[in-house]
Amino acid sequence: MAKLIAASGMSGHALARRVNELAGQAGASAAYTHTSVTNWTRRGMIPRPPAPTFVAQALAERLGRPVGLSEIGMPGVEEKADRIGLDFPRDSHEAVQTATRFWSTVERRTFFTGAFAVGAYTTPVTRWLAVPADPQAEHHGAHHVGRQDLDELWAAADDARRWDQKYGGGTWKSSSVVACLHERAVPLLHGTYTDAVGRQLFAVTAELARIAGWSALDMGHHDVAQRHFIQALRMARAGRNMDIGCHVLSTAALQTTLRGYPNDAVDMAQGAFERARHQAAPRVLAFAKLVEARAHARLGDGRAAGAALASSEHLLEQAETSSDEPAWISYYTPARMAADAVEIHRDLGSPDAALRWNSRAAAMSPTDFTRSVGLRMTVLATTHLQKGDLDQALEHGQRAISALSHVQSARASDYITDVVRAMVPWRRDPRVRELARRARDPHMTTEL
Repeated sequence: MAKLIAASGMSGHALARRVNELAGQAGASAAYTHTSVTNWTRRGMIPRPPAPTFVAQALAERLGRPVGLSEIGMPGVEEKADRIGLDFPRDSHEAVQTATRFWSTVERRTFFTGAFAVGAYTTPVTRWLAVPADPQAEHHGAHHVGRQDLDELWAAADDARRWDQKYGGGTWKSSSVVACLHERAVPLLHGTYTDAVGRQLFAVTAELARIAGWSALDMGHHDVAQRHFIQALRMARAGRNMDIGCHVLSTAALQTTLRGYPNDAVDMAQGAFERARHQAAPRVLAFAKLVEARAHARLGDGRAAGAALASSEHLLEQAETSSDEPAWISYYTPARMAADAVEIHRDLGSPDAALRWNSRAAAMSPTDFTRSVGLRMTVLATTHLQKGDLDQALEHGQRAISALSHVQSARASDYITDVVRAMVPWRRDPRVRELARRARDPHMTTEL
């Protein structure tokens, strides 16, 4: 453990504090100190469960890879459970078994103690890039799978996607996606189907898993989201669906960016694009380039971000004349690209360019895209703060709070917190104090 702590760069104080925070989030009580860490590393003392899992999680967060209980010298029965959903089997039948175990675990609301670890994506990404398609998808089982079954799953995916856009990842509809995977998709995966039907079955299952992952990400459950994305990528490979595989990997790259690993995210997004560039639809490839641009922006590389964004724009132009675009990627439009470009240039510290892009972003319906509208307002607020325009920042910040008060989303809360933090230089202004007060009470819905 001492070597891992040294490699992580954490002090004993920092590790103890993070363990206490994780325990509190899990509903447990803990008051560890740097002395506790000394007892663990030098005297071989082992804290009572579930503390060892929080120690491993804290170290995993810093190291960017999974950390097992045995690796920190505190082996336990929880370690095996923490691997559920992270495997990417080469064999498609074993892949179905792996996904079945994971979705069953999530459906039972089993608590995962593992943290998001960027290193957990290494094997899945490598195997998908090397072999993105399994040879056959047919299977013989107990129940016959037909077109009606596939239509029901696609309808469920479309419904869940709309609810997520409108209300965020914390709604009952989001949890119903996991139930659909466990109760509807899994029995079908174990059924009887031809290669053609099987390919579609795996494809729609992959999209359901991606939506489940995005909902978990939106609620701040990044460890669960990562496992959903890994299983979604594996299902896409089983279905030989390059479009969905590219989209899933791009979404995983976006998560990696949001978790603070933009270098890794660039590699993932570029890999998704290059592997699929001659087979995937233009709009799917355009999204991969958008994610790459967002990662470059987090790295402060304006030239690379601009090039990736220009590629995304060009591909979207091609998509407008394409007759073979998947329906599930229709949300990525020129207006959506422009909205993301605002955040890209905000991250690059270029508020004038960000506001020019905002003039190209068409107004989205606050009824259909509540979360997106609210997030866009927060980005505009911080953009105006970069220009020193407090009045405009306050206006957009207040609009963001009003919109996002109707959304169940940890990500939305984080974006609002970013606005409040960016207003610290103006903290003595009564209007700033009022906005901060409203931000602490997100359910306030006073009309502005």
